[in-house]
Amino acid sequence: MTRVLVVDDQPLFRAGLVALLNAAPGLTVVGEAGDAATACALAGPSRPDVILLDIRLPGLAALTRAATSARVLVLTTFDLDEYVHEALRLGAAGFVLKESEPARLIAAITAVASGEMQFSPTVMRRLVAAYLRGDTAASPWSSVGLDELTDREREVLRLVGTGLTNTAIATRLTVTEGTVKTHLNRVMTKLRLTSRAQAVVMAYESGLVIPQAVAKTA
Repeated sequence: MTRVLVVDDQPLFRAGLVALLNAAPGLTVVGEAGDAATACALAGPSRPDVILLDIRLPGLAALTRAATSARVLVLTTFDLDEYVHEALRLGAAGFVLKESEPARLIAAITAVASGEMQFSPTVMRRLVAAYLRGDTAASPWSSVGLDELTDREREVLRLVGTGLTNTAIATRLTVTEGTVKTHLNRVMTKLRLTSRAQAVVMAYESGLVIPQAVAKTA
């Protein structure tokens, strides 16, 4: 059972999310909050697997730090707004538009809980476009080199940056999914990354991923 903490400052919308998720097989809402401070207080005792968070609420950094074992899935009204890059750098595991179909949201929560990263297709296109324009600020890891990575670790990082899941990467490299996870864990340790989302940013900013190629398929 995937445990979800719902954080949104609109009571009616939040109530709808809670009802939707509690009715979904395999999901249970263990708490709800209208602000980040309340969510921080709930994150410890409620032990959520996923925090579903409105991106425009202040206090995202504090909540991300408090949710040490939970993964953050961000809800956004817009295809891409000024908060998305910062949320990505703080370790958000994915972004879903509020206008998404319920099935899409439930699938995103399930995927994020299993360790994957989720972007709505529109958000991915806009995110890549931002990299093409050079709109993103330098990340805390942009100065970190890739020299410590093996060739296979570098390839895994590149494929993660293109948005492939561990299963898809395993198929591409003809290895087991466990092997992919091992390589990715080593990459994150060597590069001092704390989330798959940060690994994607690193793949772009290190030049391993060519944004033009991803933009055509996103």
